Amino acid sequence: MKITLLPPLVALLITATLASAAQPEGWVPLWNGKDLSDFHHFNGTAKYWIEDGAIVGQTREGSPNSFLCTRKRYGNFELKFEVLVNDSLNSGVQIRSQLKPDLEGDYGRVYGPQVEIESGPGQAGFIYGEATGRGWISEEPRDRSYQHDVFKNNTWNAYHIIAKGPNIKVYINGELVEDLIDEAIYETHPEGFIGLQVHSIQRGKGPYEVRWRNLMIKPLDS
Repeated sequence: MKITLLPPLVALLITATLASAAQPEGWVPLWNGKDLSDFHHFNGTAKYWIEDGAIVGQTREGSPNSFLCTRKRYGNFELKFEVLVNDSLNSGVQIRSQLKPDLEGDYGRVYGPQVEIESGPGQAGFIYGEATGRGWISEEPRDRSYQHDVFKNNTWNAYHIIAKGPNIKVYINGELVEDLIDEAIYETHPEGFIGLQVHSIQRGKGPYEVRWRNLMIKPLDS
């Protein structure tokens, strides 16, 4: 069988075309996939690094909550990612979040809506008001007896977040967990950065890890 080799430029164009076709329309990677230069590290001393195409966050004893935050700001968007978290670690993803310049740290305190990451049965997918003074923004988890098992332990879980105006929808593994409408949080946080949280831990515990991969975002019209 005769094998015909394509000129390098033609081969490159075909590869680029196939890669573009494989990407759903409007979706782009949240980061460059090779280093953490697309992020700021705010608050805390948790360690972040890249391993096997995933962003890994690891707890540090005595550290407050830590956040790896996008340099870009987003208002209306869809966000997809997969997450794998130690059963003993609570985590989350900040959306439309900002900094309080008058509080702890050189850069201020991260505050805003957070989509919960927590082993099941638990509160995964609900919206918490990180450092906003509101506690849970979602209604259901205000009663800690309310739990669900949509989040699967010891494996990767797929999140799909849709933030448009005051409405935030959260799907986990294809199942709708939250459909929140909150005008107050939208008024104070209409846009902001996206942040990967490593939660503080009790003294003598850990270290624990959380991993994120396949982080994709699709900006939406206002």
